[in-house]
Amino acid sequence: MKTTFGRRTRVLAATTATAGLVLVAGCSSGDDGGGGTKTAAGGVELVKAGQLTTCTHLPYPPFQSEIDGKVQGFDVSLIDLVADDLGVKQAILDTPFENFKTGAFLNSGECDLAAAGMTITDERKKNVDFSDPYFEATQAVLVDKKSGISSFADLKGKKVGAQAQTTGEDYAKSKGLDPVSFESSDAVINGLRTGQVQAVVIDYPVVQGWLKDKANADAFEVAEQINTGEQYGFTVKKGNTKLLAAINKALAEAKADGTYKKLYEKWIGPYDESASSPSPAA
Repeated sequence: MKTTFGRRTRVLAATTATAGLVLVAGCSSGDDGGGGTKTAAGGVELVKAGQLTTCTHLPYPPFQSEIDGKVQGFDVSLIDLVADDLGVKQAILDTPFENFKTGAFLNSGECDLAAAGMTITDERKKNVDFSDPYFEATQAVLVDKKSGISSFADLKGKKVGAQAQTTGEDYAKSKGLDPVSFESSDAVINGLRTGQVQAVVIDYPVVQGWLKDKANADAFEVAEQINTGEQYGFTVKKGNTKLLAAINKALAEAKADGTYKKLYEKWIGPYDESASSPSPAA
């Protein structure tokens, strides 16, 4: 995923699990959600009463992005399930991606959890606690159909784009490439569209979302999918065991009762059984 420094954070609150999220005016990190207790079901302590505050970084479709003025996506829908179990509504804080790696907004008490299509890594585990994996991810090489590029190996000597601070960027660098860094997924696809780069390396689900648009599907194609063994997880402040347990419980139940499959097909595409990743985070 990505980093945007100096951005104004925005708070968005959930309406329902299906209706998405709407912008809440006049809300700041000092609000307590309208009064009341900050202890939710199961003894989970919240940073604001009456709401589960989620840090994310927009846009990152199909996991979270603004659609028709509401923040929606796969991550949003899954965390709505957690909020429902806790008896509260989800609220979303749009923040720089860098804070997810450091856990800054969790440690400062601005967010309860982070949901940002984030790969579980040993380095990140030093700063935050991860939920059980909820998504198996691969990287994709997306190219212009006229480029002549048919594999990752063909990228040598080419101008390649990636999203800053992502595992896609890290992978490209690890293979000797020097990718052009873009701050958001929107900027990545625009860089390919305008010829700033000849190919991009980014999470395949993001590419799937792009290719749902006919104009993109007509112009671009996936040259190769790369299985890097990545798994996504949600994060909480280190030691927040009750919230972590609530997240893992909601994920397990969603996988068991078919809700996960339904949401996967809605936001990602055809369901792959391996995507539900039954093994817990190490």
